[in-house]
Amino acid sequence: MDEREIAAGREPATGRASTVGSNDGSETSDARRNRGKERSFWRELPVLVVLALGLALLIKTFLVQAFYIPSESMENTLVPGDRVLVNKLSYRLGEIQRGDVIVFNGADSWESEVDLAPPSGSVQKLLHKMGELFGFSTVGEKDFIKRVIGLPGDHVVCCDKQNRVVVNGKPIAESGYLHPGDPPSASAFDIRVPADRLWVMGDHRSASADSRSHLGDPGGGTIPIDHVVGRAFVIVWPLDRVDLLTRPGAYGDAGLAGGPRAPAASTVSAAPLGSPLTDAVPVLAGAGVVFPLAGLRRGLLRRRRSRAGR
Repeated sequence: MDEREIAAGREPATGRASTVGSNDGSETSDARRNRGKERSFWRELPVLVVLALGLALLIKTFLVQAFYIPSESMENTLVPGDRVLVNKLSYRLGEIQRGDVIVFNGADSWESEVDLAPPSGSVQKLLHKMGELFGFSTVGEKDFIKRVIGLPGDHVVCCDKQNRVVVNGKPIAESGYLHPGDPPSASAFDIRVPADRLWVMGDHRSASADSRSHLGDPGGGTIPIDHVVGRAFVIVWPLDRVDLLTRPGAYGDAGLAGGPRAPAASTVSAAPLGSPLTDAVPVLAGAGVVFPLAGLRRGLLRRRRSRAGR
C-alpha cells in the first residue's frame, strides 16, 4: 500500500475499484428484478381479466343484471336513459308482491314498445352480443319492465266510480307513482288473474303497452310468473337519477301488502322480499368485480409512476 495515499486520507486504488464494481452489480440486479416484475405483471394480466369477466358472467346469470330503459312506459318512476339493476335472487328467497317493479321476458308473446335498429357490421354485432352476455341488455328487445298490480287469484277491475283500479274489492290510490295527468286506465277491464300468472301495468298508463293491450291473448293479458327475470331495485345511472325503487305504500294502505300465501305444506323459509338480505347480496357480489378491477388499475398506475421516475 502506498504510504502517500494513506497519509492523504485516500483509499487505495484497489479499494476504489472494488467499491465501483460492487455498485454496478447492485444496479444490474435491481434492473433484472424490475424487468422480472414487469414480465410477471403482463403474464398475470390476461388471467385477471378472464377471472373478472367470469365473475361478472356468474353475477349476471344468478344474482344481478343491468338493464337500460329505452321507453317512457314507466315514467316518471323510470325515464328513457335510466339504467337499473335487477335482483335475480329476490324471488328465489321471497315472493312477488303487488307494487313491485319487475323485469320479465315477453319474447314469445309481447312486441317491443320501441323500435330498435339491429346492429350493423361485425364490430357492432360483437359488442351487442357482449352486452347481452354481461347484462347490459336494453329493456324492450325481449325483456319488459312493468309494475305488478295483480297476483295469482286476484280480481282486478278498472275502474270504480272514483276512477281507481280495484283489487279484490279494494281501491288503490296510485297517485304516488302514476305519471302526472294520467288516469289509472283509459280502457275498462275486469280480470281474474289465473294461477301462476301476474297482471302488470306501466306507470305511464297512456304510453304503456301492458297487460291491457293483451286481453285477447292466452291468459287474458297476464304474464307467466316463470318468465319473471327479477325485481328492479335501484337506478344506478345517470348519477343525478340514482335512487332505490321501493314498493309504494298504496297497497299496504289498502290492506293488500302481502303476496300470495304459500301452500300449507311448504316448509321453505324465505327472507321477505326487499329485505336487506335479498337486496344486499347482489351488491356485495358486484363488489367482487369492482375491487379486483380497482386493484388492477392501481397496479397500472404504480407501474406508470415507476417508469416515469426512472
